[in-house]
Amino acid sequence: MKKVVHRVYISTFVLIVAGTLTLLLLNGIDYYRTNLEERVFLDHHESLKPSGLLGHGLGIAGTAFIIIGIATYMIRKRWRLLARVGLLKHWLEFHIFLCSLGPVMVLFHTAFKFGGIVAVSFWSMVAVVLSGILGRFIYLQIPRTIEGRELSLQEATAMKKRLADSLSSSVKLPAEITAMLQSSLNVHNEGSGNSTISKILNRFRSDAGLIRSIRSSLKNQRLGSGQYRKTIKLIRSEIRLNRRIDLLVTMQNLLKYWHVAHMPFALVMLIIMSIHVTITLIFGYHWIF
Repeated sequence: MKKVVHRVYISTFVLIVAGTLTLLLLNGIDYYRTNLEERVFLDHHESLKPSGLLGHGLGIAGTAFIIIGIATYMIRKRWRLLARVGLLKHWLEFHIFLCSLGPVMVLFHTAFKFGGIVAVSFWSMVAVVLSGILGRFIYLQIPRTIEGRELSLQEATAMKKRLADSLSSSVKLPAEITAMLQSSLNVHNEGSGNSTISKILNRFRSDAGLIRSIRSSLKNQRLGSGQYRKTIKLIRSEIRLNRRIDLLVTMQNLLKYWHVAHMPFALVMLIIMSIHVTITLIFGYHWIF
């Protein structure tokens, strides 16, 4: 998938989720802001209540999206026969899209009324979504190939050397900027007494300051606008890769701990969701079929 196509791919997902959230809010904001005891007197109650035409439909659609999002990614990840069907990172992005859109619909299905065993499933779903955002951040901090395979330290170091060679062949940087870039390689947090979160935040903060300093120095080099943008892009990539190499072990460990936390919440959500659907069917709640 080309870079431009990939941006359209991601942008479409973001617009769908944001658009769905906006439309559902605009359609029922007055209903959702009304006290539970008074909603029964509103015109939209029969449609927006959890067992209503729209409310029930949102629950069905949201649940289906979540199940499809989980199942397709797990199948693609574990079945060798599908190893060549698209890049794993694109399947992960599709998984994130469906598992973001689904919870939005389930939220409006509840009509913001939480109680009983379903509340456990809902808050487990919230925990899954929030931990998924964190997991996506950790995932992106680990150097990978274009196919999504995790790079070893040796492979990441070799990639860094190729990037440095590309930068040096693109433009002759003054000694001042070269020294700044070298400083990003010499930031080692592993031996400090700070917490893991502090190490990560300090590294991001120092890298952001480094980029600002390099930008300021490059403005005095009389580069053309195109050359300036290309140089900054390469410098950003090198600093980002330096950071990922330096934090590689930390991020790999965090990803292991993340799996331990993320999977139980997902299982609780799916089990209670299944119980909820079963009870709904037993008590005769049907949608349009």
